[in-house]
Amino acid sequence: MPLASKPDVTVIGGGIFGLSCAWELTRRGARVRLREAARIGAGASGGVVGALAPHVPERWTAVKAFQFDALIAAEAFWRDVAQTGGYDPGYARTGRLQPVADDAALERAEARGAAADTLWQGKARWSLRPAAEITDWAPQTGVPWVIEDTLSARINPARACAALAAALRARGAEIAEGVTDAEDRPAAQTSILWATGAAGLGALSDAAGAEVGRGIKGQAAVLALDRRTAPQIYADGLHIVPHADGTTAVGSTTERDYDAHDATDGLLDDVIARARVAVPALGNAPVLRRWAGLRPRARSRAPLLGPWPGRPGHFVANGGFKIGFGMAPGIARVMADLVLDGEDRIPEEFRLVLPTA
Repeated sequence: MPLASKPDVTVIGGGIFGLSCAWELTRRGARVRLREAARIGAGASGGVVGALAPHVPERWTAVKAFQFDALIAAEAFWRDVAQTGGYDPGYARTGRLQPVADDAALERAEARGAAADTLWQGKARWSLRPAAEITDWAPQTGVPWVIEDTLSARINPARACAALAAALRARGAEIAEGVTDAEDRPAAQTSILWATGAAGLGALSDAAGAEVGRGIKGQAAVLALDRRTAPQIYADGLHIVPHADGTTAVGSTTERDYDAHDATDGLLDDVIARARVAVPALGNAPVLRRWAGLRPRARSRAPLLGPWPGRPGHFVANGGFKIGFGMAPGIARVMADLVLDGEDRIPEEFRLVLPTA
């Protein structure tokens, strides 16, 4: 469809939801302006872990199916972004290992593997593997079995945001950083998409007069260990993710109460120590970077998508707590359907409904 036949859209927020939605909108021919109050990837989307991991393949729901489709779509999504903007987001579908702690966990893992054979449509597998087959990258020495799934992927969050911004600019989108939502509003605006993370949940809560969600602090670290082709590991509640730049990220905490949202402390020291125990290969790998930030968590724990009630022409994409990068290709698709074509394909569990006070 010719560019002139599509409406203009302003996307407010330069995190993963705002950038990925802007990318899909431009891909479909919309003229997009993206405005970010600080800088691209300034919030939770500028983190360091980057684990794109699926729900377990059991008790299948529309939400799990949505996530599965998004994870499958991710390879083409990020390839197109990289080719358009000439910037590598650090994406690779390298899989994931998880230790099997006991006989009960082994039985559950076997059942889930059988379910994945059907639910994952032959596009990925969930299987058991003897830990002894894995040399120095096995989780928890002494555990005889690990789960191996081939659906999980990794991405470098900050590089992914930069790659999306480069691709958007290559397509002619306007990106303005350091611009508040009260400034530089286009005169001929048709639609506004709000993707403003933890701050946006506060604005939605203010509009509703009741809490819609809040920012949850997370802390993570980057270690100097090169396992760039190895699968990520999930052990002791931690994500341990090798990246393409020769580092390994570990995280993270989940903090509802905190003094400074961007400060690291002893809780991160504990994460690093636990990661070294969970994966002995981390050993004495030096810590290169410590990170802390707020992740937007809706009360429902699911993303919040849809029209902003009572504000015609305004839309919301928020609440990507821990799953934003994995869900991004699917969320971009359904939001573009809604904003450009008026087609509502949003899963009911993700639909934005403001509570009453």
